[in-house]
Amino acid sequence: MRAQPTASHFIDGEYVEDTEGTAFESLYPATGEVIARLHAATPAIVEKAIAAAKRAQPEWAALSPTARGRILRRAADIIRERNRELSELETLDTGKPIQETIVADPTSGADSFEFFGGVIAAGLNGNYIPLGGDFAYTKRVPLGVCVGIGAWNYPQQIACWKAAPALAAGNAMVFKPSENTPLGALKIAEILIEAGLPKGLFNVIQGDRTTGPLLVQHPDVAKVSLTGSVPTGRKVAAAAAGTLKHVTMELGGKSPLIVFDDADLDSAVGGAMLGNFYSTGQVCSNGTRVFVQRGIKQAFLSKLKARTENIVIGEPLDEATQMGPMVSFEQRQKVLSYIDKGKTEGATLVTGGGLPNHVTGEGYYIQPTVFADVTDDMTIAREEIFGPVMCVLDFDDEAEVISRANTTEFGLAAGVFTADLTRGHRVVDQLDAGTLWINTYNLCPVEIPFGGSKQSGFGRENSLAALEHYSELKTVYVGMGKVEAPY
Repeated sequence: MRAQPTASHFIDGEYVEDTEGTAFESLYPATGEVIARLHAATPAIVEKAIAAAKRAQPEWAALSPTARGRILRRAADIIRERNRELSELETLDTGKPIQETIVADPTSGADSFEFFGGVIAAGLNGNYIPLGGDFAYTKRVPLGVCVGIGAWNYPQQIACWKAAPALAAGNAMVFKPSENTPLGALKIAEILIEAGLPKGLFNVIQGDRTTGPLLVQHPDVAKVSLTGSVPTGRKVAAAAAGTLKHVTMELGGKSPLIVFDDADLDSAVGGAMLGNFYSTGQVCSNGTRVFVQRGIKQAFLSKLKARTENIVIGEPLDEATQMGPMVSFEQRQKVLSYIDKGKTEGATLVTGGGLPNHVTGEGYYIQPTVFADVTDDMTIAREEIFGPVMCVLDFDDEAEVISRANTTEFGLAAGVFTADLTRGHRVVDQLDAGTLWINTYNLCPVEIPFGGSKQSGFGRENSLAALEHYSELKTVYVGMGKVEAPY
């Protein structure tokens, strides 16, 4: 019970409980230990959160961008001061190793608040449009009450990535974290109040698949931002369409990572491992289809096998651990079922494929797994696994691999490793994806837009582009002369 929160929800600046809501437990994935007991939001809790947001938003929007930005930057400073504490909570929440959370989770959330707190004054400016004697101008105005729905792989980061641009633009937000990882967002809400954010502007409520529709369909909600699976995205988009809400979706992927025969082999192997094994493979943008040019296939697999088998799997709170467990027992079973399909359909198991034999207890551990000789029609090459399973596919030439890489319903990310930068730029220009990398993978600093295309969603997180998704243009025409009418 080390991480037991004061209550399940954080509304209007304080913790709130409603024991009428369905009870659920938050488990530490490394041991199965119960670390918190919470209650899902009842309809009354949902109404309370949205009412608080609706009440607080107009006064917040009336503040100058500089005043809003000052509070967000103060929140960034507090997050950095408490990085260790927040990282340990993130590790308990997700099972990710502390050596990862301490550099990638609260810190990226702090970056988001710092960035949007700093660029807000410039990022929300409109334009002056001369029209002869008359003129017009545009201004960016907030949407109102926004809903954020988070995923369980980066709970604190996602809460910050949604809250920072929403608040910077003058909105209020009601955020629902995943029921698998409910704790981190509550601490972010606490910190925002401590930083000086007025009460009611960032509220956190717990819930499951029954809670989302109450938020998405609410008439006082102007915008929904979801990070989740494609099936969930389709349901949320359909529900939001009923009242024509603004929507952004960051969904799943089956991203290609292409390694040409002139690539630096060690860098390519490292990029492929980061793009498949970081966060125990639970990253939406992972390059899970690794296309390797046939001439370097064996050398690539040899280095990959050796390095994969040296990954340190263990207790996530031990700083020597490089890979922790899956987030839940159900997720591990899902990944194991995909591994079985890979074996059954004829892929060659290079390494892994089961449970680590040196890990004891109830933790949801799984071996990092590599399949070779994967073909495009295999299940593991078509469906998102969301676990540490890498599929290595052979290819012969550039045109072939571009065509095969694009043959998917997804379009979140892609990567290319090559010493020929002309080819690198040429290839990424032809890949159907929203976020791409050349000679690296999965780097997502707040300064660049992140998001996908096709079934991987629409809209962008981070960068100035995110402000556009949390505001809308208002156009004003100014007449400078008399009005002539034909009647």
